[in-house]
Amino acid sequence: MKVAALQMVSGIRLEGNLAQARGLLEQAREAGAELAVLPEYFCFMGRQDADKLLIAETPGSGPIQDFLSRSAAELGLWIVGGTLPMATDDPVHAANATLVYAPSGQPVARYDKIHLFRYDNGRERYDEAAVLAAGHTPTAFELSDASGSTWRVGLSVCYDLRFPELYRLLDADLLLVPAAFTHTTGQAHWEVLLRARAIENQAFLIASAQGGSHENGRQTWGQSMVIDPWGAVLAQRASGAGVVVADIDMNRLRQVRQQLPALQHRRL
Repeated sequence: MKVAALQMVSGIRLEGNLAQARGLLEQAREAGAELAVLPEYFCFMGRQDADKLLIAETPGSGPIQDFLSRSAAELGLWIVGGTLPMATDDPVHAANATLVYAPSGQPVARYDKIHLFRYDNGRERYDEAAVLAAGHTPTAFELSDASGSTWRVGLSVCYDLRFPELYRLLDADLLLVPAAFTHTTGQAHWEVLLRARAIENQAFLIASAQGGSHENGRQTWGQSMVIDPWGAVLAQRASGAGVVVADIDMNRLRQVRQQLPALQHRRL
C-alpha cells in the first residue's frame, strides 16, 4: 500500500490551511497513495493557545469535519485528519482529536490525545492542559487496502510518542503520529523516538509533522517520515510543506515478525 505523510506549516487562517491541506491531499492521491495523514493542528495554529477554542467543533458538524469528509470521498482516500479542536462539556477546554475518514467520506475512528505536553526551559514555555482536555481511550481501526490486506492502524499524537506503553496497548501493524513537535525537542528526540516505537512494536510508522516557521512565531521541527518495522526510514522531508510518499508491505511486516518474534517473547 502506498501511504503519504503530509507536512504543513499551518497559519492563523482556517480557510488558508484547508486550502493548503487540500492541495497536499491531491498530490498524495496523484502519487498513488491510498492513505494520507495530515499533521497535528493542520487546520489552525492560532496566535495564542486559547484561539483554538474559537473553532472547536461538535461531532458531525463543522467546516473542518465537512472538509475532511468531502476530500476523502472526492479523492477516494483514507484520510487521517491530523488533529482538530473538538468541543467538550467544559467551554474553556477542547479535545485535541484525530478523526479518520474512509474513502466513502464516512468517519470511522476518533482519538483524543491522551498525553498533554508541558515544557519550560526558561525561554520556551508550553502547557497544553491550559486549554486542552486529555483523552482516555487508546484507539485503533482497521483498514483494507487495494491488495486485500487488512491493517490494524493505531492512533497517537505528538507528545504521546514519549509513552511507549500506549503503543503496546494499540497492538498495531501501522502506527500513526501526527505532530507539531517544537524545534528544540524535535532536534533532540524526534527521529530516535519514532524509530524506537517502530522497532519495539515491529510495525510500520507514519509521522506527519508541522515543519517550519509559523505566523504565530512558533517554530516546529518537521522531518515527516515513513519508517518500516526494522526501523529503516523509507522516506522523509526535512522542512516546509510537502508530501512524503512510501510503499508499505504486509509481507515485510510478517517477515520481520517471523524472523525476530520479539512480540511473542514478552513476559511482563
